[in-house]
Amino acid sequence: MTYKIKPIREEFLAKVRDEGLDDLNQKVVRLTASGGEPCRDVLRRARVGEELILASYCPFTHNGPYKEYGPVFVLANKKSENIDYHQLPITSMDKQNYLASSFILRAYNAMEQIIDAKVVTEEESKEVLTQLLENEKTDFVLARFTAYGCYALRLEKDVS
Repeated sequence: MTYKIKPIREEFLAKVRDEGLDDLNQKVVRLTASGGEPCRDVLRRARVGEELILASYCPFTHNGPYKEYGPVFVLANKKSENIDYHQLPITSMDKQNYLASSFILRAYNAMEQIIDAKVVTEEESKEVLTQLLENEKTDFVLARFTAYGCYALRLEKDVS
């Protein structure tokens, strides 16, 4: 089963950078990176001194009990970086170690309800992701950071 990472919404990035408002229409927080903050737009850890935006983001489109908003870091200024949307950004693929040594994978159905969830290590992550995506009820999988539970990225079946 092949997969692809769905980039964070472009309209969200434009709104937080240009208007200074997040998905809840709250003012964003602008800050300078101390280094290591997970940047959702480039799927890497921030470098010391980079200008960041901290804003509330919602990866869901349907109303319901699982719809949630949470904090994300994005670069304050758009950068063109090579991002491989067909590989998990883990240590073996990314020196920045975006997802860290363990993270959460949550499978959702088309109604955006959780149907399965696993805490995984880097070593087992690809196998577990494949199993979750092979489930015919799975529409997409969200990766979340273990300690804080924040949204990291969205993975979908690659039907191309």
